[in-house]
Amino acid sequence: MTPTENGTEQALLGLHRTALAAMRAGRPMPLSTSIAFYAGTQGIAVDSSEAAFREALTRDGEEAGALLRLWRKHLTDWDYAADVTAGTWCAGTEARTDERRTAVFDLLGLEPATRKLLEAEIPVNKQAGPVVISQEYTPWRGIGAPRGIDWYWPAYERYLRDTKAWSDETVADLGEAAERVVERLADPTSVEAYQSKGLVVGYVQSGKTANFTGVIAKAVDAGYRLVIVLGGTLNLLRGQTQRRLDMELVGRENILRGTAETESDYADDRDWLRGRFIDHSGLPSERGGFDIERLTTRENDYKSLAQGIRALEIEKREKSLPLYDPRNLDHAAARLMVVKKNKTVLAKLVKDLKKISGLLGEIPTLIIDDESDEASVNTVNPRRSGSAERTAINDKLSELLRLLPRAQYVGYTATPFANVFIDPSDTADIFPKDFLISLPRPKGYMGVQDFHDLDSHIPEDERTFANSNELAYIRSIAATEENDDDPSLRQAMDMFVLTAAVKIFRETEDPLVPPETYRHHTMLVHESRLTADHRELKGRILRLWDESGYTSAAGHDRLRALFESDLLPVSKERAGGYAVPESFEKLAPYIGAATARIGGDLNPVIVVNGDKDIESGEVDFERRSIWKILLGGQKLSRGFTVEGLTVSYYRRRAGNASTMMQMGRWFGFREGYRDLVRLWIGRNEAAGSKELDLYEGFEAICQDEESFRAQLAQYSVLVDGHPQVTPAQVPPLVSQHLPWLKPTSPNKMYNARLVEVRSPGEWQEPTAYPTQPGALRHNVELWTPILEQLPTDPTTFTYEFDGTARPHRFDALAGIFPADAMLEVLSSLKWHTGEQFAPHLTYLEEITKHSGQIDDWLVVAPQHATQRQRIILGGARRPYSWFGVERRRDPLFGGISNPRHRAALLRVAGSLPSCGDTVTEQYVTERRGVVALYPIVEKRNVDAIAADGHLDPGKIVTAFAFVAPSAARGRSNQVVRFTTIDSSRENEAIISQ
Repeated sequence: MTPTENGTEQALLGLHRTALAAMRAGRPMPLSTSIAFYAGTQGIAVDSSEAAFREALTRDGEEAGALLRLWRKHLTDWDYAADVTAGTWCAGTEARTDERRTAVFDLLGLEPATRKLLEAEIPVNKQAGPVVISQEYTPWRGIGAPRGIDWYWPAYERYLRDTKAWSDETVADLGEAAERVVERLADPTSVEAYQSKGLVVGYVQSGKTANFTGVIAKAVDAGYRLVIVLGGTLNLLRGQTQRRLDMELVGRENILRGTAETESDYADDRDWLRGRFIDHSGLPSERGGFDIERLTTRENDYKSLAQGIRALEIEKREKSLPLYDPRNLDHAAARLMVVKKNKTVLAKLVKDLKKISGLLGEIPTLIIDDESDEASVNTVNPRRSGSAERTAINDKLSELLRLLPRAQYVGYTATPFANVFIDPSDTADIFPKDFLISLPRPKGYMGVQDFHDLDSHIPEDERTFANSNELAYIRSIAATEENDDDPSLRQAMDMFVLTAAVKIFRETEDPLVPPETYRHHTMLVHESRLTADHRELKGRILRLWDESGYTSAAGHDRLRALFESDLLPVSKERAGGYAVPESFEKLAPYIGAATARIGGDLNPVIVVNGDKDIESGEVDFERRSIWKILLGGQKLSRGFTVEGLTVSYYRRRAGNASTMMQMGRWFGFREGYRDLVRLWIGRNEAAGSKELDLYEGFEAICQDEESFRAQLAQYSVLVDGHPQVTPAQVPPLVSQHLPWLKPTSPNKMYNARLVEVRSPGEWQEPTAYPTQPGALRHNVELWTPILEQLPTDPTTFTYEFDGTARPHRFDALAGIFPADAMLEVLSSLKWHTGEQFAPHLTYLEEITKHSGQIDDWLVVAPQHATQRQRIILGGARRPYSWFGVERRRDPLFGGISNPRHRAALLRVAGSLPSCGDTVTEQYVTERRGVVALYPIVEKRNVDAIAADGHLDPGKIVTAFAFVAPSAARGRSNQVVRFTTIDSSRENEAIISQ
């Protein structure tokens, strides 16, 4: 490229930058006209035609790349713009759609060729945005030009793009999610004080901190001048949050405030020394912005202020006007404190605030509660205590909210159930009365779904490392007869060493790996919350490490076998382009370096079971590189991010979904080593075992979570401009797939009641069958007349999935039965845990007796292809196939049905489209449900089956699954799961939300 051509491209880039900057605050304007205008005003002789623009975009070189990045940023901003008021340029088009992009191109006046080029280079990001359940509110945020001073949000945007290398789309996603929160807070300049309360639901270890940092940035720009962040219950978590906000929001100048660099509380911080803290190029108040004053530091939580209350007294330029008047707000510094959720600390803050009571009613305040379902929720059951007593931290939160009438409360959590079960009528509590926002699953995030094969159409015998998450990532903990799990633990440690070697191999051999991608490499061992157990387990791990012989021939033989059977075949399928050593010989040279990084100091294990362990710096991922095995319990189970986590060894039990999810430290972002992740987890495959199947538990959590999020999305769509569901009506959407795994701890659910489960078109499998012989005989006697009416010749049902797997085909005896007759049978069954089926029965009674949305049921009894496993039932002495299924946790079964049976039966109920199988299609009608019967003989009773097939009915479990017609939605479209007991309506037997 000649110097002249280079100068022309630089000039064109400058003109586009000027023209687009002028448009960004408002509507897009005709591009060619704008370029020509600015070229004329600046005296630049340049071709302003679109042909020249297209040519510049397609050239090689730095300027062409910069021009494309410039357009990507602005087009993304326009794609994401919210249509909050009628008459705006984007009215009538939804964000992130082809229609919006067309509207932008029309306003820019672009030619077809230019549109086609930009669409190819910058496609519309159509990934789902945040889901919002909200009360109606009065919009106060404008498009492109919100009130206040745009300082901290633009600075945060630049930091994310330039320092953290976030893509424009990712930054826009964050900005959109943060805006959905801020627009639902009260206008900080409003004369009338209003206190909004909301909840933001993310995923475990998925970037919630980035979201609330964006919310704080936008909120202080808009005028909020006191920000209180409740940063967890541990000193380390509070300190981590403080550091993150200081680095990415507050900035160097606000931290130093004129002092020397060496006097900063981050003087020895590697990111501070490397210039990774945000830089405002001067004190914001001296450059047209406003300062943020920290009332806490990384090392120091909130303390009673020595100089009276001066630090909390926010100055007013116009003394006669309230602080919330824009003439005061826009010149006042914001105060930021990151406070641990601790009764003593919060009491100090409340005490100090009371000293400035005259100003409290004027301060626009934002309270961010990280991990808001931990410690913040009131767990005192008023119906038991007989008083209005509150738990300590909840009491202080309530007092804060009373003191600050302009405070806005926003809770953040990945496990929202405790929050949504709060009594809505308790105005002193933190129920999210105004909004509930569900954040989208971030790109690149590994969550529960990535470790399970949910709704997979691929038969189990056809699953591979490529198409099965379970096969790729999950390893069972196998215990010997002596309950010794050392073989599994040793194998997990071996995998930890192998994956460490692969990381060093990639650092050395793979040019795609950025520096410090593998700064940390960790293994998590989580078996118990008891410190005594931790001491014993540490001894076992050290013994296994010492006996491992990782540099010996025997050790290499063991590693080779694991590499060839596990690591290599998984990485070949799932490495995502990162380098994979083609043989163990290629990897072997890096094993010594791996073991040296892990155990070169003779201490490969760090026990984390108290704040002192964390505060000592041993597991401070910000201060040093950590390649260790972490062993712990509660301290590693919530909020604490285990960086570089690659291998997890998990046996810890929990009785509710929230606790289990927070223990899932293996969830998170695993860029550069996703294929290396492994989870050893307690399974329960032994017949008659009473142990929990932890893997099954996480799968149930995933189903509950996805069901909850899907229903939020369904009900977030406005009808005639009004919300279908408000936050107070959210609790009924919470589901529970396993009866022993409640959504949250019992003391947080005292205000919840499961009433009904509506499941149109969904496969349902009750599992709480009785164990008493009399109850089992009763159920057999109820089902036998149904079985005897089925034809003797089986029907072959088939369903094909567009060539993605082999057809699902099975034989079954099949017959049609009236809806009222089937309801009579279902209503008469006996259960070990009746409450499990009762909500389903309520729904079935509704669609049968009241709304009349079902005519009949297709009853099928699947039959084995061979004559083995047959039992005789009923007076007709007919043989039927029986199934060998075991109770996972006595007395509850896990899965009962065969996945091959489900698709065709779901088709009959209207849940799947036709695949063209004429036999299956003959049974399809709109108002027909399906029942699949599974006579079960448990292992302990198999030997009791006589040679002629007879078996005492008291040893037979007549299990079943059912699918109601997909159109049978009851009297409303709402799928009711739980309801809350509103104390203001406590005399009502059942509260219908």
